[in-house]
Amino acid sequence: MVLQSRVKRRHFAGVLVACAIGACGVPGAAFAANTTAGETGVTADTILLGQSAALTGPTAVLGKQMNAGASLYFDYINKQGGVFGRKIELKALDDMYEPDEAVKNTKKLIDEDRVFALFGYVGTPTSQAVLPLVNQAHVPFFAPFTGAQSLRDPQSRYVFHVRAGYEEETSAIVRQIRTTGLKRIAVVYNDDAYGRAGIGGVEHAIKRLPADSGVQLVAQESVIRNTVEIGDAMQTALKAKPDAIVLISAYRTVGAFVKEALRRGYAGQFYNVSFVGTQALAKEVGPQGSGVIISQVMPHPGNATMPVVREYLRLLQAAGKQNEFDYASIEGFIAAKAFVEGLRRTGHDLTRDRFVASLESMRNVDLGGFIVQFSPESHVGSKFVEMTIINSRGVVIR
Repeated sequence: MVLQSRVKRRHFAGVLVACAIGACGVPGAAFAANTTAGETGVTADTILLGQSAALTGPTAVLGKQMNAGASLYFDYINKQGGVFGRKIELKALDDMYEPDEAVKNTKKLIDEDRVFALFGYVGTPTSQAVLPLVNQAHVPFFAPFTGAQSLRDPQSRYVFHVRAGYEEETSAIVRQIRTTGLKRIAVVYNDDAYGRAGIGGVEHAIKRLPADSGVQLVAQESVIRNTVEIGDAMQTALKAKPDAIVLISAYRTVGAFVKEALRRGYAGQFYNVSFVGTQALAKEVGPQGSGVIISQVMPHPGNATMPVVREYLRLLQAAGKQNEFDYASIEGFIAAKAFVEGLRRTGHDLTRDRFVASLESMRNVDLGGFIVQFSPESHVGSKFVEMTIINSRGVVIR
């Protein structure tokens, strides 16, 4: 009787093991069969990533370009056999740059699609809205297209930034304003988390200047996100007679503001941070935008002297898209390259925890002239900022 009981127990244990590896028809079997070591979003031959971005609506260019650049590099890696035999799939959902939609998309990506990581979200308000979901689910949130300090401090274990922040961009803008001898600054900003991050950066940068610099904030006015109705903001800004106007908005709003300000005779300087959508803004204002300055956190996408840009342009050409280079696109490309480097460092036994630890080990990693560095103390990979300007032909140059 004792021997028979032991045999039954061994048989039952064998059934449990068989079910655990997908050999019996229970609900968990399919999940086990589609994962490696039980890790969400990872199979023997795929790694599933999720992205929420504006793919339609007034800021769709940013989301489409960010996705296009990332897909360009992921497709290249997949054609080489993937990372340890796993190909990368990027599932993108449209949030129209609206926080509520981003939350819905993120819940779907985490709970239904069961992605390994979230990648390349576009915008401050959308990224901030999903941050509680990211932290609760312990899912990596990699390379959001935003420079907001609120997503960097306090630091989340799961959030990694490839780009410099708006603090660095606005500091560079204010320093240049001072260097050129301008004193009076007006700021027109989105009435959302992105705009507030930008105006906050300008205020902090001015406070850090020497007391005798003479640089001062003479006007600040908010605008509704995605609007082209800029009359009230225009009135307030121009009434203060600023030497420079810093615009913290997206390309449609900025384009409308610049053209109307010029029509009204404004002769001062316009500045923008990188999220404006550089190529889209240049197209929006054309030659009228001559002299408009944009801070950048990525290398110029047409600067073939930098190895990573040469690689980007070569792959664009191979895809028949040689004329589609764009700042948001190269940001997606470089972010994807950094993500793949993290996967390679993690090794074949891929889990979220191991991936996070591997990212934190990336010190002075050269992605082709663009350096990325993470550590347990800092998840901001780059401090790179440079200025570009729209010339008289409507072309963005360094």
